[in-house]
Amino acid sequence: MSENKGESGALDGLTVLDLTRVLAGPFCSMLFADMGANVIKIEEPSKGDDTRGMGPFKNGESAYYMNLNRNKKGVTLNLKNPKGKKIFLDLVKKADVVLENYRPGVMEKLGLGYDALKEINPRIIYGAVSGFGHTGPYTQRPGYDIIAQAMSGLMSTTGWPGGSPTRTGTAIGDVLGGLSLAVGIFSAIYRQNRTGLGQKVDISLVDSTVASLEIINMIYTIEGRLPGRIGNRYESTYPYDSFKAADGELVIGAGNNKLWQKLCDIMNRPELKEDPRYLNVRDRVERHAEVKTVIDGWIAPMTADDVLKRLDDAGIPCAPIYDIRQVVEDPHIAGAREMFVEMEHPVAGKIKLTGSHIKLSATPSSIRTSSPSLGQHNEEVYGEYLGLSPEELSTLKQEGAL
Repeated sequence: MSENKGESGALDGLTVLDLTRVLAGPFCSMLFADMGANVIKIEEPSKGDDTRGMGPFKNGESAYYMNLNRNKKGVTLNLKNPKGKKIFLDLVKKADVVLENYRPGVMEKLGLGYDALKEINPRIIYGAVSGFGHTGPYTQRPGYDIIAQAMSGLMSTTGWPGGSPTRTGTAIGDVLGGLSLAVGIFSAIYRQNRTGLGQKVDISLVDSTVASLEIINMIYTIEGRLPGRIGNRYESTYPYDSFKAADGELVIGAGNNKLWQKLCDIMNRPELKEDPRYLNVRDRVERHAEVKTVIDGWIAPMTADDVLKRLDDAGIPCAPIYDIRQVVEDPHIAGAREMFVEMEHPVAGKIKLTGSHIKLSATPSSIRTSSPSLGQHNEEVYGEYLGLSPEELSTLKQEGAL
């Protein structure tokens, strides 16, 4: 990742208390930490974040945890202990943002919900991400990524005709929830800077995934047609699909009339440009199976590389279908765009993490420090923010607060 050679990170000076675990919340706070915020990750003293025990592992350290929790300071705190609760409230007085992903109502039962926190710090922004959100009849249902993918409708439209509903290859519901939480908090920070007041940001994994379906939702609400599983093609334009070459598959995104006409010329089928059956996007979508047969027939004798070069030279959007090894070794993605970054971890040694996808010209995001060991920064954080001495911290640990 590019070194920050001038200004501090874009979020330098912002203090975030991060109570989140696993993926959606930590993904959000990772973005903040990469952009320079002072993210204090607060973990349960006994076991910490669940992902510390999730693979893959290197030298006993979880890469799942290391990737999502870089650049953060790690402390332990028992919110059920009266002294631990007081320490948290003292931190809230000095913080800008609190993040949590407990089931709705848990923080309120502890006396630490938004209504309680805003009384001691009116500026506080309270970000909560949960399966179904903090309002509505499903609030108490446990929510995980696969639940979001199932109940958003995403799984019903993912896969091949005649096949079973299929989740995406990654935990996209969690990632969308984390991104949505970050967007909500950024907007709340803007208002905080104008008015001096915070607010609650309530994000649901299911809502976030529903929002991502955009045109899929519109097909039903406008046409009354129930979208189904259609493989790799798109509902709204064609040819926008995967196709088979002699040695593998590739994708083509000729999404408008001009690109379709270029493709007809490349295929040496100029007559198709004026064929009324394929003249406009709507026509090609309606006859997608016929169009696919034409393109597959042209591609079939050639190698994928040959097809991609011809299309790329003509300015027609196309791409190979990479596996992860190819992504990690790609000179543009991994090289120029720095989407994979090597760093040194004190236990795991040299590791390669996923870089920040948010590129800022004046204040670039960066990976500066490795993920913390459990309670690594107790003395630093509690000493700096609350003035607690090592002796006092030792006593608090013995009393079960830390």
